[in-house]
Amino acid sequence: MVLLKNDERLDYLLAEDLRIIQSPSVFAFSLDAVLLSKFVYVPIQKGKLIDLCSGNGVIPLFLSTRTKGNITGVEIQEKLYDMACRSIDYNNLSSRIKMIHGDIKEMPELLGHGKFDIVTCNPPYFPTPSQDEMNANEHLAIARHEILCTLEDAIKASSQLVRAGGKVAFVHRPGRLMDIVSLMRNYKLEPKRIQFVYPKQGKEANTLLIEATKNGNPDLKILPPLFVYNEENEYTDEVKKILYGENV
Repeated sequence: MVLLKNDERLDYLLAEDLRIIQSPSVFAFSLDAVLLSKFVYVPIQKGKLIDLCSGNGVIPLFLSTRTKGNITGVEIQEKLYDMACRSIDYNNLSSRIKMIHGDIKEMPELLGHGKFDIVTCNPPYFPTPSQDEMNANEHLAIARHEILCTLEDAIKASSQLVRAGGKVAFVHRPGRLMDIVSLMRNYKLEPKRIQFVYPKQGKEANTLLIEATKNGNPDLKILPPLFVYNEENEYTDEVKKILYGENV
């Protein structure tokens, strides 16, 4: 049995046989996290994976269905870290997933350089706004804006944590593509795969998935576009398979 706090709820994790603690006033996962967890390459049988800016642990939970490797999640907000820990315990995954309450900038010194095969990150997307424009909800503001962690912080930490030849995958906004590519190359991460996600056909892309290899050779593949909704404003078949599995 899980102890829920305040406005928390225990939700099913889509098609997976897992449950996750969420809170609309603190944190609830989005499609971006699902797409990243399905996009990234993962070793099936073993390996060390780390997810930065983990929120309520959604990406580590999703990754646990794709790999038997050990997964570490890092979250700086104590409330979100606590939610992640309780979800992991509820799903009996404590032997495979561990959470760290801390700043991603400190993880290379804490955990060691080049110790991970895979790094994932769903970082804050937006530069820090003025005080007047900032979300009054501190938890949402930190999750969405670069208040405690910039894009460069996330890419630098990822590069330090991943081994040579290891993979680093981010989900972000297309408007930051050039920043992401230039920062990745500055930190010896060579972009290898990019996929743009569109709300529907005829609309501009609003999500970017990118995977890089540490010390890799230049060889970028642009994957086919992913459309989220069809003309009837229902999920496309491809997205349904991502969300609910092959038997849709």
